[in-house]
This record gives sequence, C-alpha cells and structure tokens, in this order.
Amino acid sequence: MADTYHEPVLAKACTEALAIKKDGYYVDATFGGGGHSRLILKELGSDGRLVAFDQDDDALQNLIDDDRFIFCHHNFRLLKRFLRLHGISQVDGILADLGVSSHQLNVAERGFSFRFDAELDMRMNRQDGKTAATVLNTYSAAELQNVFGKYGEVRNAKTLAQKIVGERGAKPLQTIGDFLQMVGPLIRGNKNRYLAQVFQALRIEVNDEMGALTDFLEATLDVLKPGGRLVVLSYHSLEDRLVKNLLKTGNTAGKVNKDFYGKIDRPFDLLFKGVKTASEGEMAKNPRSRSAKLRVGILK
Repeated sequence: MADTYHEPVLAKACTEALAIKKDGYYVDATFGGGGHSRLILKELGSDGRLVAFDQDDDALQNLIDDDRFIFCHHNFRLLKRFLRLHGISQVDGILADLGVSSHQLNVAERGFSFRFDAELDMRMNRQDGKTAATVLNTYSAAELQNVFGKYGEVRNAKTLAQKIVGERGAKPLQTIGDFLQMVGPLIRGNKNRYLAQVFQALRIEVNDEMGALTDFLEATLDVLKPGGRLVVLSYHSLEDRLVKNLLKTGNTAGKVNKDFYGKIDRPFDLLFKGVKTASEGEMAKNPRSRSAKLRVGILK
C-alpha cells in the first residue's frame, strides 16, 4: 500500500529541519504512507521515539514494525490528548505534511477526485457521518456559497450554490457524475482548475480541515520542548496562513500580543524567513511538490 502514496515532499529539507537527536521524541502528524516516518526513524537511536497520527483506515496498512514507533489512529487535532495517553508530555519536533495524499486522490471510491465517478464521499475518516453528498444536499444556498467562496475561492460561488439548491430537490446529488453533469454549464475558465477549487472546498468542509489544523497548531505550543521544532508543509494559502500566523504571533488568528513594554511576544524563532519550496527537479519528478510551502519554527 505504501507505494501507492505520494513520495515524501521536500523529504531531505524536512528531516534536516527537525535537527533530529538520537534520543529525541518526535511526531509525524500526517503518517499516510509512512514516507516521512521512515526517514525520521533512520535518524533515531534506540532510545528515540516517533509517534505518528493518521485518521485514515488505509494508513493502517503501512504501519512500521519498530519498537520506537507508536501509531495513533486519530485526527492530529487530538495531538496533546494522545501524547499524554502514551505518557509523553513534550517532544523535540513535530512534522506535518498537510492536505490530501496522492493515494486518497487515486482511489476512486474515496470520492476525492473528479477524475472518477464514485459516491460523493471525501471523508478522510470514514467513520464520520458527514460526506460531500451531505453538504451538497442539506446546506443552504448561503452556506454553500460560503464553502465554495472561502475554501475554494470559486469565482461564481453564489451562482453555483443557487444552482445546487435549485436542482437537488428533483434529484439529490449522490455521485460525482451527477455533480459534474450539473456543474458543467457553470464552469468558468480552465475546467480542471475550476473543478479542483470546487472539490478542494468540499473536502475542506467535509473534514473540518481548518478547524482541525487550528486545534493541532495551537496544541504544538504545549507539547514542544523549548528549542523544539515545528516543521509544516502546506499546499494552499488557507493552510499556509494559519501556519504563518502561529509562527509569527503564537496563535492562528495572527493576533499580536505585546508585553508591558510594548514588545511583541513571539514564541517561535524562524529557521529561515519566508517559505522554502521544492526544486525544479523535484517538481518535475513529484508534481505534488509544486504547490508545497515549507515553514519551520523553533520554540523559544
């Protein structure tokens, strides 16, 4: 199964950014195919530990048989709770590779990609009740407009939302084919780009990705040791904004806190200014890396 997942993006840069200590404790918050986890384990000694999180059942087929490896089959928003459950209060580094994996996109029945006809699902945790069909068939026009506009930056979000509400009464939307047939006349500009934005918006809403990321990022402040490193790969501006805000202000809202003397409280030092991106060579080899943005913070 692991070979159906994407190659780890910016693998060397991420591993180096963690500055792995032989006896350190680390977290891979987005295990997936286990690519990043295997690289981290190579750097750890016998006393080191790696805790990995993934809510997707498919990730269970990629588990690593290693005494230093602990797997938590849960959303990374529960980072703090499950580290404590395993007797770990603080760690030396945390890596998160956000977004949807190539594996999830390529398995038709998961419903993440408009390239296949399947049920409108899009759940990363298939135990959850809300699917893409739920969103499309029950949300109001205003709610749908907000989803498409906020999470997909869809230009005609209002028109699309009204079209969905106007037509679903006669025939509920159940499959990707149903949805594409309805959306077709509304597509503006490049078809693939438009559909990618629409499907991204639905996926984010179904999985509460922004809420989960907010919970996760703010929990890192409590579980990282002083000098511990937060390494995050993001793939769209909504994710990157939350990461950037946390590293610069200590909260995902980007609210600046000042002390009595007016000095800004910055809990992280930045390993480098701005973002690091993939090389031309990696982009050519691994298309997923094209939109990747790497940010690294060191907790003071």
